[in-house]
Amino acid sequence: MTDGELWLPRPDAVETTNIGRFGQWLSRREERDLTSYPALWQYSVEHLRPFWGAVWEHFGLGGTVPEHRVLADEAMPDTVWFPDETFNYARAVLTAPGVGEEDVIVRAYSDTREPVEWTLSDLREAVARARAGLVAHGVRRGDRVAAWMPNIPETFALMLASASLGAVFSSCAPEFGAKAVLDRFAQIEPKVLVAVDGYKYGPKSIDRTADLKRVVRGLEGLSASVTLPYLGSGEIEGETWDRFCSYDEGVAFEPLTFDHPLYILYSSGTTGLPKAIVHSHGGMAIEHAKMHSLHHDLGVGDRFFWYSTTGWMMWNYLMSAPIVGAGIVMFDGMPDPAGMWRLAEESGTTFFGTSAPFLMACRSRGIKPREEADLSKIHGIGSTGAPLPAVGFDYVYEQISATAQLQSLSGGTDLCTGFIGGAPTVPVWRGELSCRCLGADVQSFDPEGHPGIGREGELVIASPMPSMPVGLWGDPLKHRYRDTYLTDFPGIWRHGDWITITERGSAVISGRSDATLNRGGVRMGTSEFYAVVEAVEGVADSLVVHLDDPGQDRLLLYVACADGVELDEALRGRITAALRQQLSPRHVPDEVRQVPAIPRTLSGKKVEVPVKKILKGVKPEEAIARDALANPEALKSFLR
Repeated sequence: MTDGELWLPRPDAVETTNIGRFGQWLSRREERDLTSYPALWQYSVEHLRPFWGAVWEHFGLGGTVPEHRVLADEAMPDTVWFPDETFNYARAVLTAPGVGEEDVIVRAYSDTREPVEWTLSDLREAVARARAGLVAHGVRRGDRVAAWMPNIPETFALMLASASLGAVFSSCAPEFGAKAVLDRFAQIEPKVLVAVDGYKYGPKSIDRTADLKRVVRGLEGLSASVTLPYLGSGEIEGETWDRFCSYDEGVAFEPLTFDHPLYILYSSGTTGLPKAIVHSHGGMAIEHAKMHSLHHDLGVGDRFFWYSTTGWMMWNYLMSAPIVGAGIVMFDGMPDPAGMWRLAEESGTTFFGTSAPFLMACRSRGIKPREEADLSKIHGIGSTGAPLPAVGFDYVYEQISATAQLQSLSGGTDLCTGFIGGAPTVPVWRGELSCRCLGADVQSFDPEGHPGIGREGELVIASPMPSMPVGLWGDPLKHRYRDTYLTDFPGIWRHGDWITITERGSAVISGRSDATLNRGGVRMGTSEFYAVVEAVEGVADSLVVHLDDPGQDRLLLYVACADGVELDEALRGRITAALRQQLSPRHVPDEVRQVPAIPRTLSGKKVEVPVKKILKGVKPEEAIARDALANPEALKSFLR
């Protein structure tokens, strides 16, 4: 290996991996060599129509489509994909290639109940029963079905049942409070709401029956409220899940257009109402098939796990794995740093996905996963939610697996996928995202809109992707859509991150462009700070804020220490010395303060901009919606 390489593709990867075989098939079809990753990526973004047409055909999503009917209109946001094709996402999931009816397709683990296993036949039956319940309550094509549900098989079945009818599904995790749920679901006016009565998070029981009543009262146009007695906390009002699912008329699939709405996801909603982002049947199926098979190398016999709740896009991403024949592993509960690795062993997980904060928490607590469990079946480890620092890469290869490919992934709820990540034919370099994903024309733009290599710029997607949202709910003319994504560089998707693309095609994400620090004319990405600070022994988490109003220029660093550690002068000294030596003297903060915890959104992202507003005197209720936070109590330190 050369300097910085932590993992190399197998010498026979072109013959033994899904992406290698796809590249060979496409090479024969196009009569050119597309077996190297750089050549395949370049082809995928320069020849959108034949590339996406090949993905559609290769994964059996449909037949051969003439190139001009793969992409009928390229102009964002009015892009038109596969206008002549009919499709249904639920059919694609329930006709998993190579999976027998009695093969286990879902393994589900929980703090609240015993493990559950569903075969493909079990899943089909559950979908049929949920579908019959929806039909009995008048749900039709275009109606919305809302789930205030955990990451359990019943939620998966409800989503597929909705999709089979052409209804539009949307979910919130049960840890969302009533206000956060209403902020989301009231926008879309669901016809049916399905919720649990409560859940356990580790040893703690959380009853949701009173909150459920409040949510039901707040949803206009609701025809039915259904409760799944998951916690068994007491008497349930209204219909129960078992009664709702008491009919079985078999599974049928409405023929839908490629762009028919499948589900609605939400932005974090840290300020104002969350954006309701609408994703399509065809867009999700074709994008997730590409990612799961070609990038994660998943197929029949694989078991795919990604720790997520139903309030994060990674749940939707996980649910698509059966499209390529892979089983899914679900978990609902407290993500115990050691216990998650034992779950991986017990479930036979072959690709383990989690967040960068979780991996760093394992590191800070001294967890040695390969001593906790047999992880020999794992061929891939995914990390997302935040940039994984270089020391996080070291931790994975030193303490988790020396042979699994680490894929640090960057993407977003807006596209419900990752567009920078890894592939089985690309090395892993320390601290870098290995490659831009196939079909993702990711570029680094300077302020004038010129792409560049080897320098930091705005992350943009210069060509359309099928998984771009078909709209924002309540925005029929797409004015808000354009304002959100397409105004800074007209007609080009701006994602809001700083990115550097290297000469070898890998990438480094420097942080959110709206949270950038600018000290003395030197622009600094926040992730640079976190990579250095959180590598210092004794630091568990951190947040940096630059107060740059006229008359003040103060750089404040807040750290949450590891268990049993206090921020003393010695630790302050180690932090400032590391920043000075590894970054620059300009990166040394004016103050380093200890806080009990760093505030994060429900999907795990640090809330840098709202904290900055609070420190500059904005009223907390104007700076951030507390219900959008996983740990709102963490704000108290900043309010003081």
